[in-house]
Amino acid sequence: MDTTRYDVVIIGGGAAGLSAATTLSRALRSVLVIDSGTPRNAPAAGVHGYLSRDGMNPRELLAIGRNEVLSYGGTVIDGEAASAQRTTDGFEVMLGDARRFSCRRLLVTTGLTDGLPPIDGLQEQWGKGVVHCPYCHGWEIRGKRIGVLGTGPMSVHQALLFRQWSPNITLFLNDTVEPTDEEWDKLGARSVTVVDGAVASVDAVGGVLTGLTLRQGSSLDVQALAVSTRMEAKSALLESLGLSTQMHPMGSGRFIETDATGATAVQGVYAAGNVSNLMAQVITAAAEGVMAGARINADLIEEETRWAVEGRFGPFSAASEAAVSRIVQGHRHHGLDDAQNATDIGPRAAAKG
Repeated sequence: MDTTRYDVVIIGGGAAGLSAATTLSRALRSVLVIDSGTPRNAPAAGVHGYLSRDGMNPRELLAIGRNEVLSYGGTVIDGEAASAQRTTDGFEVMLGDARRFSCRRLLVTTGLTDGLPPIDGLQEQWGKGVVHCPYCHGWEIRGKRIGVLGTGPMSVHQALLFRQWSPNITLFLNDTVEPTDEEWDKLGARSVTVVDGAVASVDAVGGVLTGLTLRQGSSLDVQALAVSTRMEAKSALLESLGLSTQMHPMGSGRFIETDATGATAVQGVYAAGNVSNLMAQVITAAAEGVMAGARINADLIEEETRWAVEGRFGPFSAASEAAVSRIVQGHRHHGLDDAQNATDIGPRAAAKG
């Protein structure tokens, strides 16, 4: 089957992927975004902490982002990337429906999955009455009775953090958390109520969170519940290319390591957003996408400049230069047309002749 070739293929159409695609399209690159349509924040009612877009529905934000990519000549398709492999001149990506696309550089922005404890009713309230980030949801639940579900070492920190938004904080140890003496002092000093015992269920009436029930039978009222999830990068595609996930220093999950510009340990492969930064909010992921896009464009320019230098000192013909020009330009939507290219090439060919 023939493949369609792009300068860059981006796997993942969230904030990071679309921001990178916009940056690269504005740099006159041919860009394809492949999006599975499963954003991490889909259950949330709004995006918060995103300057000028606060409260916007997550899917509306992505729809606007898609349109921006398209306006600069980029391509966005719905699909699931099943595999990727290195080729002699870049990479090839295969979708689940057997479509194939080749590219010179690959950017993965597939995000992460949030692992929740297996407690009845918890998944149903995720993104509604159950939240994880105070900077994303703290304002919306300020002053309410907030429970913090113990899931690991960071739960005490989470309880103290949410204390900024409400004086009514209850930490449920859930047979999982054992505070140190110092942590007990901190919880007591901040008037955080601590409840021992495993949690059996998260309770709701009419879809609205009402409280928690312990295995020993007692129920406690809360109006919101904070949970530290187990965050796991969606890294299968990157791992197939030879990369492996790393444990986060805070023990909150696994991620793909990159440098500050999104470059991975595999040449030509980049990552941005939650797949490489578990703590990134939407605006952070978008910024990382811009950074990765700029780095990829610079990388491509270095490669094209090397081609030009090698061509200058090697065998030359007008035909060979035209061929190089076509490779470099690709199918640009904002580039010069064939007639203009021919005009630009002519004087150089004449000078060299």
